[in-house]
Amino acid sequence: MNDRPSTPQPQPRPPSREPAARPGTVRLTVAQALVRFLSRQYTERDGVRHRLVSACWGIFGHGNVAGIGQALLETDSMPFVQGRNEQAMVHAAVAHARHRNRLSAQAVTTSVGPGATNLVTGAALATINRIPVLLLPGDTFAGRPADPVLQQLEVPWAGDVSVNDALRPVSRYFDRVTRPEALVPAALAAARVLSDPAATGAVTLALPQDVQTEAHDWPEEFFRERTWHVRRPAPDPEELDGAVRAVRAARRPLLVAGGGIHHSEAEGALKALADATGIPVASTQAGKGSLRHDHPADLGGIGHTGTAAADDIARTADLVIGVGTRWTDFTTASGTLFARPGMRFLNIGLEAADVHKLGAATVLADARAGLEALTAALAGGGDGGGDGGGDGGGASGYRVDDAYVAEYTAGKRAWEAVVDAAYAAADEDARPTQAQVVGALQSVVGDEDVVVNAAGSLPGDLHRLWRARSPRQYHVEYGYSCMGYEIPAGIGVGLAAPGTPVWCLVGDGTYLMMPTEIVTAVQEGVGINLVLVQNHGYASIGGLSEAVGAERFGTAYRHRAADGTYTGAPLPVDLGANAASLGMDLIRAGTVRELREALAAARASTRPTCVYVETDPAPSGPGAQAWWDVPVAETATRRAAADARRAYERHRPARRPHL
Repeated sequence: MNDRPSTPQPQPRPPSREPAARPGTVRLTVAQALVRFLSRQYTERDGVRHRLVSACWGIFGHGNVAGIGQALLETDSMPFVQGRNEQAMVHAAVAHARHRNRLSAQAVTTSVGPGATNLVTGAALATINRIPVLLLPGDTFAGRPADPVLQQLEVPWAGDVSVNDALRPVSRYFDRVTRPEALVPAALAAARVLSDPAATGAVTLALPQDVQTEAHDWPEEFFRERTWHVRRPAPDPEELDGAVRAVRAARRPLLVAGGGIHHSEAEGALKALADATGIPVASTQAGKGSLRHDHPADLGGIGHTGTAAADDIARTADLVIGVGTRWTDFTTASGTLFARPGMRFLNIGLEAADVHKLGAATVLADARAGLEALTAALAGGGDGGGDGGGDGGGASGYRVDDAYVAEYTAGKRAWEAVVDAAYAAADEDARPTQAQVVGALQSVVGDEDVVVNAAGSLPGDLHRLWRARSPRQYHVEYGYSCMGYEIPAGIGVGLAAPGTPVWCLVGDGTYLMMPTEIVTAVQEGVGINLVLVQNHGYASIGGLSEAVGAERFGTAYRHRAADGTYTGAPLPVDLGANAASLGMDLIRAGTVRELREALAAARASTRPTCVYVETDPAPSGPGAQAWWDVPVAETATRRAAADARRAYERHRPARRPHL
């Protein structure tokens, strides 16, 4: 698949009736100028250059068709990708940027009204996950020739508010370009934020539809090629000294790898630290794959969806080193996981708001630069002000005690046996469990394959069970846990890495949220593989509902029963047939054996392919190894809720602040 989708070639322009541009300027519309500017922006890190905005996704309406749409038609320097849903286009762009380590982003253009407001969910996902995406929604007339216009939000107390203002709280930068001259500072600010790993997220330039079409004499300098250097800030010497002292004083350190490891391409630096010191490594959802699953120090996922090996060590760790993580409640088990009295945190990362969490000692630095500096400093002589863990430091460098290594190695070995048991099928001709679906896929993929998931019960199974073999294999979006992300994200990965086998794992609930971009995959020739798991409802929330005393109310996809509840027969829907109707090849699998064969056939195909499988709805994999705080009704007439509240009250006292 070509990374630069084809674009209609520009047609010869008729003689212009516009006034000639002044010397040293270029006369273009605002939309034409923006597209030309974006096509000449680059990032550079470690001497490697990338297009800052590699393509523009779009759905056209009256708010952008004559402006951005016309500008994209005229150019051959900005590839265009046609989407079907505005939220999905943002998801695809986010996945593309994530797979490119945030060094290349994509733009998304929409019309005014619902086209613009459909961006909000995708923008929130991008900003929460610290992934760059450029949003270019149309806006109402700046000149107000008629008021109101179609789809205009009328706010009685503010004439300058439009629906695009809903994007302000979910954007890392927002501007409304109400005059042609305003584009220059707005575009430069947008490029700055898109290319800054410490500040990035969704960037919104709201474009009034009349201003998009206005001509202006732009300085030629505005369109010169610009390269935005992506820095690797090194640790402050005093902060590094403090980090070294903290590690040397620790006897049971644990490193938690977050998504910042991948974004910084710090996997090699992490491995070097683990090899040199023996410090075990657990990973967040975003950080999984930072170490290969078979590295001796890799304990797998941590937190509510983590492994017993990681969570048991976390409960007794005296120092927890967070690298590139936001420390969400899933990672900390709602403040209950890191339970050892007197334990401390040490955080390494680019964003001050993250590294200062949990009362941590801080190293404000790029993840790779921070890990390399820490490894080098720990290898040096001196006791660093501590009594030493393991060999106590000195000229031989820091390393944890052999007994500690033996302890977490045994925990890792025990957990691998749990995974093997979850994957195993006593009867190859039986309907597979969800854990067996994960295991069957694990047996088929290569190291280069990418597995995409986002919401439901699958992220928990994947975090606990998946054995990641390469840094980019595990692509689970769990910062926003957004249903509907998977299919468009698979396309984004496919565009970022043409020829890479991409697997989108989707439950029936997620599929019904957003199957639309299957059409885009077919149109663009992106051979994604969709593993569509049919379990007749919201499996994850159904389980949570049962745990909190809500008795799975409203979570099943079934007919209404005589009592009015959704407990009747399963709905007679065929989601596999639906995927086929949208252009995918369809392979049905009814047993474990058929599933493995279907997955192998899908991987061998170059066409977008759906493997449709009904699973045994009974829970199959290991359950949660740590708590998650979901408040339960304090008063209730039903026994299930009352029992759940008593269980909640038993867990709640374990929460603790880390100051």
